[in-house]
Amino acid sequence: MRYLLLIVSDPAAPAYVPEEDNIEEWVADLERRGAAIVGDRLRPPSDATTVTVRDGKTILTDGPFTESKEWIAGFDLIEVDNLDEAIELAAAHPMARFGLVEVRPLWPLELGA
Repeated sequence: MRYLLLIVSDPAAPAYVPEEDNIEEWVADLERRGAAIVGDRLRPPSDATTVTVRDGKTILTDGPFTESKEWIAGFDLIEVDNLDEAIELAAAHPMARFGLVEVRPLWPLELGA
C-alpha cells in the first residue's frame, strides 16, 4: 500500500539540531527496504502559488492557501505492507523529532469503475 508522508514544520517542536539530523540514514533505510518511491524538500510557503478557478477564470495568489504557523516542508511517497510499517518509518524520520510527519494513505482514483 502507498502512503504519503507529509513532512511538516512545527514551531512548538524542539529546536532543530543539525547533528541529530540523520536523513541520509533514513533514506538509505527506505531504499534498503524497497519502500522509497519519491521524496523531496519543498521551497518555503513564500514561494508557493495558489491556483483557483472561479466562474471560468484562473486566479493566481502568491503564497499558500491557508495562514498557518506550520507548513509542509517536504514529502515522501512510500510503499509498504501496512499502516504499522508506514508509522514505523515516519517515526524514524528526523522531522518526527523536529517537526511532525503526517501519514496519509493514498486513495487511488479508479477510472472507468
